[in-house]
Amino acid sequence: MIAAARLWQQVEGGLVLGAVLAVLWFAGIPFPVWVAVLIFFAPDISFAFYALGPRIGAAAYNTVHLYGFGAVVLMVALLNGLPGMAVAGALWIAHAGFDRMLGYGLKLPSGFGDTHLGRIGRG
Repeated sequence: MIAAARLWQQVEGGLVLGAVLAVLWFAGIPFPVWVAVLIFFAPDISFAFYALGPRIGAAAYNTVHLYGFGAVVLMVALLNGLPGMAVAGALWIAHAGFDRMLGYGLKLPSGFGDTHLGRIGRG
């Protein structure tokens, strides 16, 4: 990936993370902060699917690391008046932004270290 495009996606990820955290800061969260931290990192449980191979691992990882996954959870929660679930959806969006900011892109089926933002890890 071209370095400038990678940088733009990392900046975008940071902005998404910051925006979600700012909204949650002002709106509040309906549970303890430690629960929010657990929810924030919950998408990383998808790493376990790599035990079934890189294609399945990449598919599982990518599904829960799309901005759209968190957005769907947030939308369903808002439409049904579920504030805790809405915060969870927002935190999942923030997690996707956090990963992009750090340069962890969506995974390619060739292996965990191959992402749409380029290779990660030791080369």
